Amino acid sequence: MIKHLSRFALKYGLMPVAHYLVRAYLLLIKIKAVNEDMGLQHLRSGHKMIVAIWHQRILVIMGYARRFGGYKPSVMISRSRDGEMIAKVYSRFNFRPIRGSSSRGGKEALANMVEDLVHHQIAVHILDGPRGPRGVVKPGLIVMAQLSGVPIVPVYISVNRAWVLNSWDHFIIPKPFSTVVIRWDSPIYVPESMDNETFENTRKSIEQHLKENQVRDDREQGWTTSLL
Repeated sequence: MIKHLSRFALKYGLMPVAHYLVRAYLLLIKIKAVNEDMGLQHLRSGHKMIVAIWHQRILVIMGYARRFGGYKPSVMISRSRDGEMIAKVYSRFNFRPIRGSSSRGGKEALANMVEDLVHHQIAVHILDGPRGPRGVVKPGLIVMAQLSGVPIVPVYISVNRAWVLNSWDHFIIPKPFSTVVIRWDSPIYVPESMDNETFENTRKSIEQHLKENQVRDDREQGWTTSLL
């Protein structure tokens, strides 16, 4: 169904319509930011960051990112047909899509993301996208931080009421008039040089940290079980 809709939208030039529909939908959601000043101060001081979020939470980040629109964050998006639609919508929210994923053109896109951080301050990385497994931090995040020297800044997105789709990631769509809490975590720095064992231990440690924090935030919003 999603593939058919994306093809239809691309064929008939409906990207502007999709953009305004998403904007209108996001106006029905209350967003509460926690520790946002920490992130803004980090950027105003001239520092850079790799914002890390889970794939199942990416919908809300489109509207929220307008607060950081002046920094024009980059984001890696799949080269698939569905990715083409997503890239066009995201670009209308001041993102700069860099095409590629772990399954298609990943190495080239990752290199482009690292190069992009030389000239820009923010890269957004989808931790377990585009196909999962759900809740597993891909090695690309660690490689990006390692090669760029830029810290990882986890951003946790929780909602008190939402629809959960029957997709690989249990994609979350906040219900109208729900409250979404977006919490910024402290920067995580990755060593520049690591052997294979240290690399994997670092990846697992970051994964555990991010999952534990997301679970805690979800429970504070009323979720009785984790969706990760």
